[in-house]
Amino acid sequence: MNEKYIYIYNNSFLSLLNLIQTLFKNKIVPQNIKPQDYSPSLFDKIVNLDIKEDEQVIEDIINYLSSNILNTLYYVYLSSNEHKELIIYYFWGHSLKYKNKIFYMRNLKSVNAALKISKYVSRENHRLKGFLRFKELSNRILYAEIAPENNIIFLLSKHFRKRLNNEYWMIKDVKRNIYCLYDKKDCFFVDGQNFEIGPKQWSMDENNIQSLWKTFYKTIGISQRKNKRCQMNFMPKKYWKYIIEMSEDDEESYN
Repeated sequence: MNEKYIYIYNNSFLSLLNLIQTLFKNKIVPQNIKPQDYSPSLFDKIVNLDIKEDEQVIEDIINYLSSNILNTLYYVYLSSNEHKELIIYYFWGHSLKYKNKIFYMRNLKSVNAALKISKYVSRENHRLKGFLRFKELSNRILYAEIAPENNIIFLLSKHFRKRLNNEYWMIKDVKRNIYCLYDKKDCFFVDGQNFEIGPKQWSMDENNIQSLWKTFYKTIGISQRKNKRCQMNFMPKKYWKYIIEMSEDDEESYN
């Protein structure tokens, strides 16, 4: 059986761009591209080109790409799609020929896939801007948990950095065990394996605030107009676990 050559990058978007640029320069069409922590199968042959991540080279790559193309590549990179690296490679390759007209070339498989994935990531990011709920810790830091399909904590951090710029806050991506920490100046992303945050860390007022919010949510609703199917369309059930107003009783009523 033929070996499959897997080109490896250093687990970052900029590293991926650098690798793909090198593949273009050397006219290499990869069979696959994967991050450094990829677990190869028996017939995979790992190829590490050991490319130096020169800041000027990466800056030139970013400046060469239009903002629309770069944003699309970045959103695809943040997705959970298992073929995202190859989709980025081919989308970028087609963009060298078509420039910004690439967005009208949906007949090309990689272009159609990239645009769909980018839109999906953008939608989830937009939804969680509204669905994310902060809780107050005993030290007055605001804390929220999410479990998105895509790795959008970096996008969400930009939104809440502007919206809550005068607060200390943390957002945890439960699925990827990543924390975003904001100190009123900058955002820092850290691995969460050494962090344990739960009800014991809530402030004394937090339970009362949650109770008041649930009461308000139920009060403004009109029971005769309750449409469960419509509600789940606008507020997907997969997000309910981290939404304060969707109590356990509410969840059970939808089962």
